[in-house]
Amino acid sequence: MNYAEAAIVRARTVLSLFVVIMLAGIYSYAVIPLEANPDVSVPVVLITVPHEGITPQDSERLLARPLELELKTIRGVEEINSYAAEGYATIIVQFDFSFESNQALIDVREAVNRAKVKIPSTAEEPIIREVSAVDFPVITVALGGEGVPDRVLYRLARDLKDQLEGIPDVLEATLSGEREELLEAVIDPAQLEAYGVSIEELIGAIGRNNRLIAAGVVDTGQGSFSVKVPSVIETASDLLSIPVKSTSDAVVTLADVTTIRRTFKDALTFTRANGTQAVAVDVSKRQGTSLVATVGKVKARVEELRRNYPANVRVSYMADQAPDTLEQISTLQGNISTAMFLVLTVVVAAVGFRSGLLVALGIPFSFLFAFIVVHALGFTYNFMVMFGMLLGLGMLIDGAIVVAEIAERRMAEGRLAKEAYVYAVHRMFWPVLASVATTLAAFLPLMFWPGVTGGFMRYLPVTVFAVLTGSLAYALLFAPVIGAVLNRRRKPLEETPRNIRLVDEGRFSELTGVLRAYSAVLGFTARQPFVVVLLTLIGLGAIIMVYGENNRGMQFFTQVDPQWTGVVVNTRGNFSAAELKDIVTDVEHRVVEQGHIRSVYTRTGEAGFSMRSSGSTGDQIGNLFIELTDRRTRDVSGFEAEEKFREAISDVPGVRAEMQQQEPGPPVGKDIQIQLAGLDLDVLTREARRISAHLKTLDGLTGVDDTSPVPGIEWEIKVDRAKAAMLGADVASVGAAVQLVTNGILVGRYRPDDVDDEVDIRIRYPEAYRGLSQLDLLRVSTREGQVPISSFVTREGQQKVSQIFRQDGKRIMYVRADTRPGVLADDKVREIQTWLETADVDPSISVVFRGANEEQADSMQFIMVAFTLSLLLMGVLLVTQFNSFYQALLILSSVIMSTVGVLLGLLIADQPFSAIMSGVGIVALAGIIVNNNIVLIDTYNYLRRENPSWPIERVIVQTGCLRLRPVFLTTFTTGFGLLPMALGMSIDLINREVEVGGPVASFWVQLAGAIVSGLSFATILTLIVTPAMLMLPVKLRRGVEWVRERVRRQEHIPVLTEGR
Repeated sequence: MNYAEAAIVRARTVLSLFVVIMLAGIYSYAVIPLEANPDVSVPVVLITVPHEGITPQDSERLLARPLELELKTIRGVEEINSYAAEGYATIIVQFDFSFESNQALIDVREAVNRAKVKIPSTAEEPIIREVSAVDFPVITVALGGEGVPDRVLYRLARDLKDQLEGIPDVLEATLSGEREELLEAVIDPAQLEAYGVSIEELIGAIGRNNRLIAAGVVDTGQGSFSVKVPSVIETASDLLSIPVKSTSDAVVTLADVTTIRRTFKDALTFTRANGTQAVAVDVSKRQGTSLVATVGKVKARVEELRRNYPANVRVSYMADQAPDTLEQISTLQGNISTAMFLVLTVVVAAVGFRSGLLVALGIPFSFLFAFIVVHALGFTYNFMVMFGMLLGLGMLIDGAIVVAEIAERRMAEGRLAKEAYVYAVHRMFWPVLASVATTLAAFLPLMFWPGVTGGFMRYLPVTVFAVLTGSLAYALLFAPVIGAVLNRRRKPLEETPRNIRLVDEGRFSELTGVLRAYSAVLGFTARQPFVVVLLTLIGLGAIIMVYGENNRGMQFFTQVDPQWTGVVVNTRGNFSAAELKDIVTDVEHRVVEQGHIRSVYTRTGEAGFSMRSSGSTGDQIGNLFIELTDRRTRDVSGFEAEEKFREAISDVPGVRAEMQQQEPGPPVGKDIQIQLAGLDLDVLTREARRISAHLKTLDGLTGVDDTSPVPGIEWEIKVDRAKAAMLGADVASVGAAVQLVTNGILVGRYRPDDVDDEVDIRIRYPEAYRGLSQLDLLRVSTREGQVPISSFVTREGQQKVSQIFRQDGKRIMYVRADTRPGVLADDKVREIQTWLETADVDPSISVVFRGANEEQADSMQFIMVAFTLSLLLMGVLLVTQFNSFYQALLILSSVIMSTVGVLLGLLIADQPFSAIMSGVGIVALAGIIVNNNIVLIDTYNYLRRENPSWPIERVIVQTGCLRLRPVFLTTFTTGFGLLPMALGMSIDLINREVEVGGPVASFWVQLAGAIVSGLSFATILTLIVTPAMLMLPVKLRRGVEWVRERVRRQEHIPVLTEGR
């Protein structure tokens, strides 16, 4: 008794196990976290070292370089990017994707601790944090309103932040548009001079009276008492009472020479929500939690709190990812339902209702089994997992179709259901196992895709693995048991159907319908295999040549009609913060006037560094984050709306505003990124600007920018140290005097009860004394009295350096550009490379193309390796299964046909080759297409073994006729399930919606198109070429035997010689 017979005998046990797996799958589906994109954790560690007033050049020399030297010794570091700017240095350490993030953080902390002895003691404590994809906000809550005081808004925002961070699913909530609190002591210069108080005395007095003094404990022998010396500033009144000068008769306190007020630091950044000033709370979720559930909890908490807000406070939600995620998931689920319906219709029509129901039951079982695996692995339910299921939909019923079809044929011959299914499992166990194993072998290398792109795409092969493993268990265990139970009362047919009988008897000329035509084609193939193979090779070669001449080029990832977009605003000049706000607001108004906008979130201020490897430009002053209206209600596509925005912002005087497109798939930044590396900053700047100027002359490019220093002015105050020393002054006293005019002198910090963080205490001059002209009138206290600093100081205007970028110890600059819709970045890169070869770039500068071009090259290289490994793995499995190198190679030949079919599909659809989507499609096809050949050749071997007396021609024709239906069904179910998406259509049965060119269909059109075109083309050829290839060695042997026979006959013919 084999296992199938035992399973049918113990049908109740098997059915109970079936139900348990289904219930576990339903539970897993209910609790699995929902997300739009795969939860890819990027091993990046961010180190920021603030240092007040430091210049970019000094920041590079004193902060960035010492840290780089220590960080580059860490194992697993792929790249170190440094950004030296005014007031801080930031170092981004990128580790190998496979590196363990916790260990990376530990190693970085140790390296920073070693480097701290080499950086100035005046620098603040380095801030170290790990960055991952989930750190980016899932929703932004904006608080605003007309006539609401800033202090009220800030208090409400801080309270909201604390409340949201109390939600378990929320990782952090960060404030944007909030100004830090400040305790400001505004000096009265007249009073200061009247009392004869110097700035140094003022600073020293506050410093000495704001200390935590550990006075200790007094032990008298009869008791122990702690002693307290209260000296820490706790309120503004504590500051006012500090004495700064005294005589025997009187004391001058801080209240006599300053006005103390609790205020906010000068605004450097501004936030606007839907056109009004606001404070925004950006909410990030924890890794492994549901995006939709997290956003729901955030909104519930906000709605609960807003009941107590003042009536004029307006709360708005920006950049809410939940509706888009839900729609994407719902649409894909609807498309899966549509595909299931189409597959079920085809199967029922082909093999009858009972067998159709049996095969269709494999779909929910395999999906629910996959949910168990995905949930157990800790994955989220995202669109990559869903497409893995959609991709597996056609493949997962292949095994069940083959088993059910053979059992159906046996029952048609008069066998009982139990016998029929036991025979079907016994007969097709190894072919089904081999076909699933070869499919898994094709997807296996994709699981080891390196880098961020690999982390993004890895969900696809893992899901396919889970689905196909479930389908294998169903086809070889559960389907035979359920089939035997369903057909238990079915009576055997008294007469075998005519076509089945005729095929079994080898009377092919008497067949009817499609079988008659196919048997005639097979008859010709068996007679003329050389002609068929030759015509096939000519056809394949012609398609490859035509594609080589007329292809649309290559792109890294597919382009999807955007639901979100952005605007980056750049300008050059020494503008004040208020002027920058006005410029960005003007750009915002121009964009909003074009319409089609649901919400707009605007931020103004210094861009700082960017998480993209190419950084941000030094002239970036703000950006807009725009959510478009529902695509169903607007009369233009997302691309057309972006183009309207681009035209509206193209002519803002003195401003360069450009669209920042949404990136589907792995983030890579702008389409074209040229990295220049060298040591000389002036040479780098010159070459970067020259290449940038050339790119602006090229058609098809937009948003051209570079990261060279932005023209600007900074004032340099040079101290004549000798003259200053003669007067009793020094650089420190000059610096302190200048700081009074600028941001004020930080003299201490205190922590009031109503705030979480420490509040700075700063001394500064009144508003009227803070102009540029006041720098020449400043006085410092010396032993000679008050001396104007103009006696020993000169003020000079200098070229300003905005930021210095470094990568792996070298100074770098980037020249970047986006391509216009319909223009391929790959074509433009080749055009720029040709120009660079003749551009005479300075030899000290190295030029490398980064971004999408680099990722595309890496992806193609990996896909080629994965493709080769897949073929080798499949070859080993096939040789093991058939014990024949020729038959293994014959089966793998269908992979070439499917690849050519993909190229033909691209030609017909006039689409570019996508490095990610088309490449993955070809690798996936390799595993799918060989299944048909496995079934054909296994049947051919079986018939030859069971009927050694039959001529080969009959074996080949009978093999084709027997396997036509299962081959057609397996191909048709896979192709038909993906066909709507391949045509760029989304057919959603659940939501009763048909959409052409929607975001879901647009995203998957290249991958689905590759599979449908390759599978259709290769299956048609397989049904004709495989029989010809099977006949080929037989014909060759016959030819060799014929030649030998002729030679033998020639040898036996007597030779007439002369003289006889």
